[in-house]
Order: sequence, then C-alpha cells, then structure tokens
Amino acid sequence: MPEALHQLDAIDLAARLRRRELSAREIVQAHLDRIEQVNPTVNALVTLDPEGALSAAALADERLVRGAAVPPLHGLPIAFKDTHLTRGMRTTHGSPLFADHVPDEDELLVDRLQRAGAIRLGKTNVPEFAAGSHTFNPVFGTTRNPYDTTRSAGGSSGGAAAALAAGLQPLADGSDMGGSLRNPASFCNVVGLRPTPGRVPRHPGGDLWDTLSVPGPMGRTVADTALLLSAMAGPDPRCPIGLETPGEAFRVPLDGELRGLRIAWTPDLGGHAPADPDVLAVLEPQLRVLEELGCRIDTACPDLTGADDTFRTLRAHSFALALGALLDSDRQALKPSIVQNIEQGRRLTAADLRTATVTRSRLYLDTLDFFSRYDLLLTPVSQVTPFDAELEYPREVAGRPTHSYLDWMRSAYLISVLGVPALSVPAGFTPGGLPVGLQFIGAPRADLAVLRAGHAYESATRHGRRRPDLPTA
Repeated sequence: MPEALHQLDAIDLAARLRRRELSAREIVQAHLDRIEQVNPTVNALVTLDPEGALSAAALADERLVRGAAVPPLHGLPIAFKDTHLTRGMRTTHGSPLFADHVPDEDELLVDRLQRAGAIRLGKTNVPEFAAGSHTFNPVFGTTRNPYDTTRSAGGSSGGAAAALAAGLQPLADGSDMGGSLRNPASFCNVVGLRPTPGRVPRHPGGDLWDTLSVPGPMGRTVADTALLLSAMAGPDPRCPIGLETPGEAFRVPLDGELRGLRIAWTPDLGGHAPADPDVLAVLEPQLRVLEELGCRIDTACPDLTGADDTFRTLRAHSFALALGALLDSDRQALKPSIVQNIEQGRRLTAADLRTATVTRSRLYLDTLDFFSRYDLLLTPVSQVTPFDAELEYPREVAGRPTHSYLDWMRSAYLISVLGVPALSVPAGFTPGGLPVGLQFIGAPRADLAVLRAGHAYESATRHGRRRPDLPTA
C-alpha cells in the first residue's frame, strides 16, 4: 500500500520535501483526495480552492528544483480559519451577512504563514462570529467530531481541529478568547496552544490593545504546533502589545527531561470549574505518568476569585465594540446569543469596566506569585467530553445545570483572564472512545517551557497517535 501522506506529521513532510523525496504537488493532492473522501462527513472545510493550491504547489516545487532556500512551512497545505481575512477568498465569519464577502487583503497571520511557505487550501468552519465553543452556523451547518460524528468538534476553531484529526491538513491556525482553540483541540485529540497575549500579533483589528483574544497554532503533535508558532510569532509595529521575541526562537528541539519540575494540579480550578467524572477519570491517571517522569505534583491552584465576572465583563465589552454596529443595522440576522452578548456589553458602566480591570490586574500579580512556587499548572481543558452535536451547548456540567453557552467553558476561559500560555495536549479517551485533553499552563511568556513539557508528556503517552476511523465517500 502507498504511504498515507495525510497521516504524516508536518515536520516529517517538511523534511521529506527538502530532501526531494516528496513534491509539494504530491502532498497537496494527497490532502485534496482526503478532503474529497471525508470532508462530507465532518464538514470541517467550508471553502476550497484546489486549482489555486495545486498551482502554488507547482511553484513551490520549482523553487526547490532551482536550489533556492525555502522557508519553514514550504509546501505544507493549510486551510485558514473562516474568521481570518484571506485576499481573494471569501471570509464569512459563519454569518449570512458575510456569506459572499471576499476581502481584498490578507490579515497579518495569513500573510505570515504564506510567506513562510504554507499553501492555502481554503477555509475552516466556525460558529457565527466565532461565538461559542461548538461549531455550527446558518451558512455552512455543523462541523462533526471525527471520533464520533454525532458529537461536537468544539469551537470556535472546530473546523480547524476536525480537519487536523481527519487528516485534511497537517497544520491549522486558530484563535482563542475563552477556549476557542483549546476546547476543539481537546475534543478532537489534537494539540492547540493559546500563546501569551502579544506572542502572535494581530492586524487588522478593532481593538489593537485587546489581550483577551489571541491567535494561535494547532497541530497533531506539540512539535508541529511549535513549528507553526515559529512562523506566526514575532513583533510587528502595527501591534502595540506584540512581544519582541522572534518566531525563530520556537523552531528549536523540544526534547528534554521534566525531572524536578514543580507541578500544581487542580481538577476544578479551586472549585470554580468542576468537571464531569468521565473527564477526571481519564485525566487523574495521567498524573502518575508525570510523576514517573520525575515531576513533583501538588494539588494547588491560584486564587481565581473574581475571574469569572472579569472574563464575562471584558468579553461583553469586546462584543459591543466589534459587533454593535451590526446589531443596529441587521439585528434580525444575528443569532440570539450574539444579540444578548452585545446588549450585555452596552449595559456595562464605567464602574463595571473599572472593577474588571482592577480585578484582572490583581489576578495577574497573584498568578506571578503562584508561578514563583510552581513551574506548571495542570487542569482539564474542558469540563465535559464532546457533547451531542445537535445541542447548542451541554445542559449540565458535573451535575449542575447550565444557563448559557459559556457555563461549561470555565476551565478554559478563567485561564484566559490570567494572560498566560495554555496548551491542550491529548490525554486519552473515555471508555466510549471520546478524546480528553490535559491543559498545561505556564507563567506569562513561558510559552516555550509549556511546549517542552507538553512534548515530553506526549512522547511518554502517545495518546495523540490514535486516529479516528472515518467512513470515506
């Protein structure tokens, strides 16, 4: 049987390309074939440009033949999240209002990845305006979990995560405000990094000073995720919060020991985010793996008092800023939960915003103090396993009813408030075969340390090597 190119890691594909054992055209065609076979089942890619991708692959091959130096993602296919602007290719945001919107520019992240050699396949599905951690919208419908197509793939980067798991692309870009990158990684048994704010600059954008929503990389392995981060990261003068570390700092070997690391584990973020028993049944045995790798593990958590209200206040404020004009002009075209989010933001007072800002500052300083005692914090990524794809959100978590689509996401969004890097790594499966992710959290700007820890754990467990068994068209 010929080798299944769609199953190979991005780093492996890149190396074979450079040795000219494979061509970019072969790699792109293999992924286009895979998309044709299984995308109708998972609905992860919603816009596709096969002719453009093959044409770009031919140019990539010609560059290698000429002996020219090639960038790190040379010849690797990628479909961009359908909230990221792509020149000449529609960007719908999952909304009927933008169903035919074709931008005339690439946003910074898209431009960087293409300059790094990535070949654009198309776009990945998102919830409407990326609101919520379940990927469905009135334009393209629902993205299905490749491990169980009756279940959610998570969101808002659900199309990206499902495409990775299903072998439709070797790398994926995402974004994360309250878990939009980490939850789908957990649900789909792939890796996703929410970087330190400013690590991956954003442009254009409404609020360039925003640190709650960040772009980030996804892959099937931690090393692939770090490779993609290396092409995303680095300063840009148009991003005022951008960190100065160049992207090349993440294109390094991740091998190393965990022996001696001080790790804090919390199953429920100090009581603020209880998880379902089936999630903890998968994660708690993983602590023994880390102990065998030489880590010292305590049960501990930073004080997150006020983090929930702070996140919800800042999130509502961002919705009012970004989408308020659409509420005024096209209210009937917005789903009810988005209307509620915008209206909540408009009801905020100066006192509400001051309280959120002061509380977030206190939380940040408390977090710095916590990481002076611990190297890492480990938590569940998601409080639930992948839920019924026909639901907007799970109706209860750990025996408690949910009242909004945010209530089940606390284990992710409470971390967003802290301004720290957080990595979702595959951690095993429930008896019913549903993936569960473990969240590796580090001190602010300790992205590389988090990646190295996740890589060591991944190497010891290899949970991410279990692939879904998908029917083909």
